[in-house]
Amino acid sequence: MILLLALVIGALYTIGLYMLMRRSLVKILIGLMLLGQAINLLIFTTGRLVRGSPPLIPADANLLAQPAADPLPQAMILTAIVISFGVTAFALVLARQAHIRLGTSDMNDLRNTDIQPGYIPESFEVEE
Repeated sequence: MILLLALVIGALYTIGLYMLMRRSLVKILIGLMLLGQAINLLIFTTGRLVRGSPPLIPADANLLAQPAADPLPQAMILTAIVISFGVTAFALVLARQAHIRLGTSDMNDLRNTDIQPGYIPESFEVEE
């Protein structure tokens, strides 16, 4: 099971990094999401993949019964899911606005929209 997860994590990292190096903003967003899922799976595998009981200490005991699931990676994954959702939503809105304003989602075309030295936008008013 761990070998299978290691292969899946490696594939997700590889595909995610490949998609991040593409020219389209949509493909970059997909790569960002795949990297987030790979990180979540990596954190999940650090929590020891065993069939165990929930990490609850019974009322009459002082120690946790073994084997038990580690709650820390689960909490970290929940936090990572929320953060990756926020980053993905922000990047999606940013890509949408860039496409609406500039009419393209190609990174090479977006590079040409950088402000050139000495450029004054038409909407900029100079007060004298």
